[in-house]
Amino acid sequence: MSFDFKLPDLGEGITEVELRRWLIAAGDTVREHQPLLEVETDKAVVEVPSPREGVVERLHRKEGETVQVGEVLLSIAEGKPELQQQPPQSPPRPASVGIVGSLPEAEEESVETAIEAAPFAPPASVEVLATPMVRRLARERGIDLGTIKGSGPRGCIRPEDLETIAAAPKGEGAEERVPLRGLRRTIARNVTASQRTTAFVTSMEEVDITEIFEMRTREQGEVESRGTHLTFLPFFIKAVQHALKDHPLLNASIDDETQELVLKRHYHFGLAVDTPEGLMVPVIRDVDKKSIIELAQAVQELGRKARERSITLEELKGSSFTITNYGHFGGTFATPIINWPDVAIMGFGRIVERPWVHRGEITIRKILPLSLTFDHRATDGADAARFLGKVLRYLEDPALLFLDCG
Repeated sequence: MSFDFKLPDLGEGITEVELRRWLIAAGDTVREHQPLLEVETDKAVVEVPSPREGVVERLHRKEGETVQVGEVLLSIAEGKPELQQQPPQSPPRPASVGIVGSLPEAEEESVETAIEAAPFAPPASVEVLATPMVRRLARERGIDLGTIKGSGPRGCIRPEDLETIAAAPKGEGAEERVPLRGLRRTIARNVTASQRTTAFVTSMEEVDITEIFEMRTREQGEVESRGTHLTFLPFFIKAVQHALKDHPLLNASIDDETQELVLKRHYHFGLAVDTPEGLMVPVIRDVDKKSIIELAQAVQELGRKARERSITLEELKGSSFTITNYGHFGGTFATPIINWPDVAIMGFGRIVERPWVHRGEITIRKILPLSLTFDHRATDGADAARFLGKVLRYLEDPALLFLDCG
């Protein structure tokens, strides 16, 4: 009996996914709960397991396609075929728990598997040997694999062969089209919705953080002995959290249906993290209950999980305010886009040495640029300016971070 396996409801309001990679092929024998495919949701990559055991009769969708919840993915002939051999089991891979199944840390394919156990192979008259991963990269970059001579065994095309093509000089007037897919498509959709929904305004300031700079230098060795790297970001996060206690209109969201401002009684900070596939915003929860060192550990751990794409949807939702540290990449001032439904985001630029008036004298100090974007529907410029001034006060005198409780 044939069973049509449809894309299940993955929760969190997800209605569609991108089919990232098939883990099986037509003709394979699969076990119940065996991972069948990888899909990419708004931000997380998850494996979808098989609900039945049997033989894969047909794959209905191609890698790279968008699939709606409830649409058929593949057909399985149920049962335990006696003549079918179970596919060899690959060694266990480290994984992190996702919505369904687990998240692989790496994707490796042997040349033998790639020829062509991968679904939807080209006609036999055009033999192109490449793994599914290479085929996906080629689609994303608009590269015709039929025009490439592979450097691998039997002419198999390797990822570095694609890099060679990408690095080759282009003719005059040439152009390259790269599809907006996966995480990049999600980012494009979210920032457009934020700009369309919010009445955004950006205020900018500069602050002397020499005291924080010296404190970090003094304590770096002690913190690293505990296995944590201490950056400036935990100090910035703590200063913002303290300032928000007196300015709750910025630690909020707007319910557009009821036209209500929802004030948050918790401090869950979204942290913009640059990854090879685009920007992700994992959430550090209960910032007010964490020490500087605990914040440093949270920043380090969430950043690692975001870059490895092993982060779960639960860790990507529920922020009340957002922090972005583009200074790490050399930026100064910016107009950060609000991480909707938050009503504010604080950006930190590159720390520079500048002449500065300190205690009545001109001296060289460590200066930090700040950029605050807020939703003018939630509060006015005067309140935002006062909030920014409070953040400056905590950054200029970090001892206040420890004198003030919470």
